[in-house]
Amino acid sequence: MPPPERTVRQRIIELLIGTRLSSYQLAQMVGIAERLIEGHLPHVVKTLARDRTQRFVLEPAACSDCGFVFRDRTRFTKPSRCPTCRSEGITAPRYGIEPVRK
Repeated sequence: MPPPERTVRQRIIELLIGTRLSSYQLAQMVGIAERLIEGHLPHVVKTLARDRTQRFVLEPAACSDCGFVFRDRTRFTKPSRCPTCRSEGITAPRYGIEPVRK
């Protein structure tokens, strides 16, 4: 009997190991909508919280015009505009998984 297919979250975890990808890039690789990826990411973080050998990394979104970085943002979606200069030129946050260094 062939092994069962990997779940969406398992495929997301495999893609994020050792790299940084935006939710759009993940959606293209996995083959689902970007908003669905953003819905799966909190569960990926919970899964990795139980694993002490790997950690989830979030590169925050930033404003392309003034350089403001959205460090304290807890949502996984891209912000719509910069609170400082009101620009809509925002780079997407990028996600990754890296090994924990001791």
